[in-house]
Amino acid sequence: MNNRGIIVVRGGGDVASGTIHRLHQAGFGLIVLETHVPTAIRRTVSFSQAVFDGEMILEGSIAQLCKSTGDMESVINRGNIAVMIDPKCNLMHNVQPLALVDGILAKKNLGTNREMAQIVIGLGPGFTAGIDVDAVVETKRGHHLGRVIYEGQAASNTGEPGSINGFTTERVIYSPTHGKIEVLKDIGSLVESGTILAYVNGEEVIAKISGKVRGMIQSGSDVFAGMKIADVDPRGIEASCNTISDKARAVAGGVLEAILHLEYANAIN
Repeated sequence: MNNRGIIVVRGGGDVASGTIHRLHQAGFGLIVLETHVPTAIRRTVSFSQAVFDGEMILEGSIAQLCKSTGDMESVINRGNIAVMIDPKCNLMHNVQPLALVDGILAKKNLGTNREMAQIVIGLGPGFTAGIDVDAVVETKRGHHLGRVIYEGQAASNTGEPGSINGFTTERVIYSPTHGKIEVLKDIGSLVESGTILAYVNGEEVIAKISGKVRGMIQSGSDVFAGMKIADVDPRGIEASCNTISDKARAVAGGVLEAILHLEYANAIN
């Protein structure tokens, strides 16, 4: 494999995908581990979409779904990103990556530990640098976004979405009940406050503000009451649905810094 080393990333949502793209552009071989049914809502900027479509292209980087380790090696050898359905990280028994990045953003650790790779990095709250990971990258918007933490934890989850044009909780849409979602207004749609975006088990999902649908969970997905399923951007036509966000790029920079720093530190020790 002609690359700088293999990096495994748990999760292929929009923030993790910013990191995946940055590392791919920097010359690393990338393996993305996903669930059978990813729940990312910003699907047009998430490599996890390859699970549904077989392939996902984001800003020139191509990710392909692999059914076997042989497929995975072929994809990486072609210079592309390999996506594997492996939520429990069973693949780690056969791969010895330079680094593992937990980008699930579950706000808690779902099993990642420092024995899994030479370098282990966690994104956001739920990890403690020096205990279960080697470094944590801050994901909370603000002055410290993208900061690398080598001892301690990221800021706690506030539960409040970041502000866009003064809107926070109003722009995020949650499922009113459990059942399958039928999407009416997918990503890129311009909507008015009160527009029906989707149905879940016959119940309406209503936009609370006017703007552009920037995130929408895959139509047909099973959802539950209170689950985050969509995002309306109040910037409307000016909102970008197809490029990596400023937040994801900042986090990606922190991850690349941490990998290079720890790789160098390991080499001289």
